Amino acid sequence: MQTEGISFSLEDKLAIAGCLDELGVDYVEGGYPASGPKDTQFFAEVAKLGFRNSKIAAFGSTRRIDNKAEDDASLNAIVSCKAPAATIVGKTWDLHVTKVLGCSLEDNITVCADSVKYLKKHGLEAIFDAEHFYDGYKENPEYALKVLRAVAEAGIDAIALCDTNGGTLPDKIYEITKTVYGQLKPLTIGIHTHNDNDCAIAGSLAAVHAGARQVQGTINGLGERCGNANLCTVIPNLAFKMGFDVLTPEKLKSITEVSRFVFEICNLTPVTNMPYVGESAFAHKAGLHVDALRKNKRTYEHVDPALVGNERRFLISELSGKSNILAELEKEKIIEDKKLAKKILERVQNLENNGYQFEAANASFELLVQKIMGTYKPAFELIRYSTKVEKSNTGELITEATVKLKIGEQVEHVVGEGDGPVNALDAALRKSLGNFYPAIKDMHLVDYKVRVVNGREGTAARVRVIIESRDKKDIWGTVGVSENIIEASWQALVDSVEYKIQKDTR
Repeated sequence: MQTEGISFSLEDKLAIAGCLDELGVDYVEGGYPASGPKDTQFFAEVAKLGFRNSKIAAFGSTRRIDNKAEDDASLNAIVSCKAPAATIVGKTWDLHVTKVLGCSLEDNITVCADSVKYLKKHGLEAIFDAEHFYDGYKENPEYALKVLRAVAEAGIDAIALCDTNGGTLPDKIYEITKTVYGQLKPLTIGIHTHNDNDCAIAGSLAAVHAGARQVQGTINGLGERCGNANLCTVIPNLAFKMGFDVLTPEKLKSITEVSRFVFEICNLTPVTNMPYVGESAFAHKAGLHVDALRKNKRTYEHVDPALVGNERRFLISELSGKSNILAELEKEKIIEDKKLAKKILERVQNLENNGYQFEAANASFELLVQKIMGTYKPAFELIRYSTKVEKSNTGELITEATVKLKIGEQVEHVVGEGDGPVNALDAALRKSLGNFYPAIKDMHLVDYKVRVVNGREGTAARVRVIIESRDKKDIWGTVGVSENIIEASWQALVDSVEYKIQKDTR
């Protein structure tokens, strides 16, 4: 929730927490119960959900310097919310003790120890977040360790070493964590990294190598400033690269779905090149790569995408070789035919020379293959279409589209209205086809992109339109190119509807 631009409703938080429990993480830090009614209500509601895998932890800070533990609002809010675990943050950097808290170094140690004792007295599992630990250790290692020993003696269950400023490199995290682990074992040591130097994941894994056995992070690496350690990368690395039994194989297969679910809740566009779970994580474009992959999948993939619930994609472009085309034909269960592949490749290269792009238009590519093979059977035939946009002197905009189609032996002539000519065309197309292909009601447009292909031509330039559509099961892309933006949009719309009809027929 500390990510810039992110604000979750109570329902959002409960949905994400439930998703994390299904994934199988050990702890879900649900919020700061002293911060307001939303977080207080969260802990009341989440307790009713009966989680099977995850323990809910309430976040807070050590008691204030001028309070007793039993009178401290933050500690009492944690106790009152009835969460089984607590995560409290305390100072371990002498700079923060003297300049931020404004107390003596010994008083801070007392504050930390008292806070832990109070939580343990009330039967909570307690985790101590040693804030700014690595920076503090680098400047005053004796004091930083002294704080940790005090909370350990007070009964803490785990200590998470925090790289709160996110500037410590992995080798230093390894070195310091190993020292702490050696002095405090068998106490559980954790790692909490921020990504300000783009090393949050590497730092977390380095700490695990050094003995840490709790990793704090977030789905998709969201968080304060540059974010936190991305669990969607940390978890597969722990499982596949370091041999830890962190999740069952079935749970690991859901991690891509979890990543996309959280992006959706956050109203953020998924990061396509994110390792393991990104749409491009197993997308192959170079012909040499695809040729090798067809012979042995290990040649250009470090893990099987199915292990994390992702999928292999072969991108079709002017950089493709015949291998890309053959791989795509194999995926579509079309008999391998190198002459056909060469013919398709030549057609793709010619089209891309004219502005088409098939990387994000898998549905248009599939229809193109059918047309080249002579197996394409259009669901309808266009007789004509027209669009009209009117603007009154009051500023009111009225947009209409008229579409005349032939479906079998029947002619449909309908008018659709919309917020613009493309939206109106879409409405008219759906209206004319709805009685013949009712399943198209399930599909909807989720993205619409326009790109000028030859910008020097100004307003007469050729444009490329990419449309992304989805239904209850699938998502697909289509493309259209023309000097007329309406015609380019129409091409992409028609391909999208044609693909939906064919897909449902299959």
